[in-house]
Amino acid sequence: MIQWEEVVIRLLLAAFFGAIIGLERERKDWAAGLRTHMMVCLGAALAMLVSIYGFGDVIGKQGYMLDPSRVAAQVISGIGFIGAGTILFSQQGTIRGLTTASGLWTVAAIGLATGGGMYFTALVATVLAIIILYILQPVERRFVSRFKQKSLKIVTASQDKSAEVLNSILQISNIEVVACQIDKSGDKFTVSFKFKSFNKPELMQLIKELHADAAIREIVWSG
Repeated sequence: MIQWEEVVIRLLLAAFFGAIIGLERERKDWAAGLRTHMMVCLGAALAMLVSIYGFGDVIGKQGYMLDPSRVAAQVISGIGFIGAGTILFSQQGTIRGLTTASGLWTVAAIGLATGGGMYFTALVATVLAIIILYILQPVERRFVSRFKQKSLKIVTASQDKSAEVLNSILQISNIEVVACQIDKSGDKFTVSFKFKSFNKPELMQLIKELHADAAIREIVWSG
């Protein structure tokens, strides 16, 4: 049987490792922040302790066929329910929260490692998680921005104005439109563009002019 001091150490370390990653998520004001990550890591460590030591009084006895590892295995699949709750689908079709969901899954695995007494493994995983979540984020943004398609959404008050906007965009020199779509919702018309390349000064000037147009209700630029 494990000593109670070792139980306390493992649970405290699990909460600490979860807090380190949770602080990074808390900094960005995500719903799954400090306390959520601490609870997930602590709960996973507890599940691992129960998995290893919770059935010692019956394992090996006649008539009992148990696999203690099944308790820990269920943590990995069960954490998916919490992770799914952090994923948000916006009206523009953008998916947010995938990084937080994967972070929760990783935190659960760190908790299992800590509960199993693999302190060094849990520490290395925590350090790598912080590097991926925090340090590599600027590098990712700079790299992805070079290949990410730019998009523009303009909401107008009439069909004629949407056609006028469409014509104005297509008249910009050196512009390559990947996709274009016009949608009607009630009394509003939404013109959406995706660009592969464009003349930035001309496009920005047109957007500036559209901002001053009373028939333009909303302009959303992405990228």
